[in-house]
Amino acid sequence: MYFQDLEKAREFYHGLLELPIISYVNGKHIFFRAGSSVLLCFNPTDSKTKKSPPGHYAQGKPHFALEVPADKYEETKASFEQREIKIIDTLVWGSGQESFYFEDPEGNVGEVVPAGIWE
Repeated sequence: MYFQDLEKAREFYHGLLELPIISYVNGKHIFFRAGSSVLLCFNPTDSKTKKSPPGHYAQGKPHFALEVPADKYEETKASFEQREIKIIDTLVWGSGQESFYFEDPEGNVGEVVPAGIWE
Protein backbone atom coordinates (compact mmCIF):
# COMPACT_ATOMS: atom_id res chain seq x y z
CA MET A 1 0.00 0.00 0.00
CA TYR A 2 1.08 3.59 -0.42
CA PHE A 3 0.79 6.38 2.14
CA GLN A 4 1.97 9.96 1.75
CA ASP A 5 1.69 10.27 5.55
CA LEU A 6 3.21 7.17 7.13
CA GLU A 7 2.27 8.39 10.60
CA LYS A 8 -1.41 8.01 9.60
CA ALA A 9 -0.62 4.45 8.52
CA ARG A 10 0.98 3.82 11.93
CA GLU A 11 -1.98 5.32 13.79
CA PHE A 12 -4.49 3.25 11.81
CA TYR A 13 -2.83 -0.14 11.37
CA HIS A 14 -0.87 -0.22 14.63
CA GLY A 15 -2.95 2.08 16.83
CA LEU A 16 -6.46 0.98 15.78
CA LEU A 17 -5.99 -2.49 14.28
CA GLU A 18 -3.10 -3.41 16.60
CA LEU A 19 -0.86 -4.87 13.90
CA PRO A 20 2.72 -5.11 15.21
CA ILE A 21 5.29 -2.87 13.53
CA ILE A 22 8.18 -4.74 11.91
CA SER A 23 10.06 -1.73 10.52
CA TYR A 24 9.44 2.02 10.38
CA VAL A 25 11.74 4.38 8.51
CA ASN A 26 10.22 7.85 8.69
CA GLY A 27 9.45 9.26 5.25
CA LYS A 28 10.18 5.94 3.54
CA HIS A 29 8.13 2.97 4.75
CA ILE A 30 6.35 1.20 7.58
CA PHE A 31 5.84 -2.57 7.63
CA PHE A 32 3.29 -4.42 9.77
CA ARG A 33 2.94 -8.08 10.77
CA ALA A 34 -0.49 -9.32 9.61
CA GLY A 35 -0.81 -12.90 10.83
CA SER A 36 1.65 -14.97 8.80
CA SER A 37 1.95 -12.18 6.19
CA VAL A 38 3.26 -8.65 6.07
CA LEU A 39 1.46 -5.44 5.13
CA LEU A 40 3.94 -3.09 3.47
CA CYS A 41 3.19 0.64 3.37
CA PHE A 42 5.50 2.85 1.31
CA ASN A 43 5.72 6.58 0.79
CA PRO A 44 5.18 6.71 -3.00
CA THR A 45 7.19 9.92 -3.37
CA ASP A 46 10.23 8.10 -1.99
CA SER A 47 9.66 4.63 -3.43
CA LYS A 48 9.05 5.63 -7.06
CA THR A 49 12.58 7.05 -7.44
CA LYS A 50 14.48 4.14 -5.88
CA LYS A 51 17.08 2.25 -7.85
CA SER A 52 17.25 -0.71 -5.47
CA PRO A 53 14.83 -2.18 -4.80
CA PRO A 54 13.32 -1.09 -8.09
CA GLY A 55 11.13 2.00 -8.01
CA HIS A 56 7.42 1.37 -7.47
CA TYR A 57 4.26 3.31 -6.71
CA ALA A 58 0.56 3.28 -7.45
CA GLN A 59 -2.30 5.70 -7.77
CA GLY A 60 -5.97 5.12 -7.20
CA LYS A 61 -7.58 2.84 -4.65
CA PRO A 62 -5.54 -0.36 -4.22
CA HIS A 63 -7.29 -3.31 -2.59
CA PHE A 64 -6.00 -5.95 -0.19
CA ALA A 65 -7.57 -8.60 2.05
CA LEU A 66 -6.81 -9.59 5.62
CA GLU A 67 -7.77 -13.15 6.55
CA VAL A 68 -9.04 -13.97 10.04
CA PRO A 69 -9.98 -17.37 11.51
CA ALA A 70 -13.54 -18.20 10.43
CA ASP A 71 -14.70 -18.46 14.03
CA LYS A 72 -13.33 -14.93 14.73
CA TYR A 73 -14.94 -13.21 11.72
CA GLU A 74 -18.01 -11.80 13.53
CA GLU A 75 -15.87 -10.74 16.49
CA THR A 76 -13.47 -8.97 14.12
CA LYS A 77 -16.34 -7.22 12.33
CA ALA A 78 -17.74 -6.06 15.68
CA SER A 79 -14.29 -4.77 16.71
CA PHE A 80 -14.15 -2.58 13.58
CA GLU A 81 -17.54 -1.11 14.48
CA GLN A 82 -16.46 -0.57 18.12
CA ARG A 83 -13.34 1.25 16.91
CA GLU A 84 -15.53 3.38 14.63
CA ILE A 85 -13.88 2.11 11.47
CA LYS A 86 -16.63 2.49 8.88
CA ILE A 87 -17.58 -0.68 7.03
CA ILE A 88 -18.26 0.52 3.49
CA ASP A 89 -19.61 -2.72 2.02
CA THR A 90 -20.28 -6.37 2.72
CA LEU A 91 -20.39 -9.15 0.18
CA VAL A 92 -21.77 -12.66 0.41
CA TRP A 93 -19.71 -15.00 -1.74
CA GLY A 94 -20.90 -18.11 -3.60
CA SER A 95 -19.83 -20.21 -0.62
CA GLY A 96 -22.34 -18.32 1.54
CA GLN A 97 -19.54 -16.71 3.55
CA GLU A 98 -19.41 -12.96 4.03
CA SER A 99 -16.54 -10.50 3.79
CA PHE A 100 -16.52 -6.80 4.63
CA TYR A 101 -14.70 -3.79 3.24
CA PHE A 102 -13.25 -0.64 4.82
CA GLU A 103 -11.05 2.27 3.76
CA ASP A 104 -7.89 3.33 5.54
CA PRO A 105 -6.97 7.01 5.98
CA GLU A 106 -5.23 7.08 2.58
CA GLY A 107 -8.29 5.62 0.78
CA ASN A 108 -6.84 2.14 0.25
CA VAL A 109 -9.62 -0.46 0.28
CA GLY A 110 -9.19 -3.24 2.82
CA GLU A 111 -11.27 -6.36 3.05
CA VAL A 112 -11.61 -8.79 5.95
CA VAL A 113 -12.33 -12.38 4.96
CA PRO A 114 -12.88 -15.52 7.02
CA ALA A 115 -10.28 -18.25 6.48
CA GLY A 116 -11.33 -20.73 3.84
CA ILE A 117 -13.58 -18.34 1.93
CA TRP A 118 -11.96 -19.19 -1.41
CA GLU A 119 -11.35 -22.90 -0.85
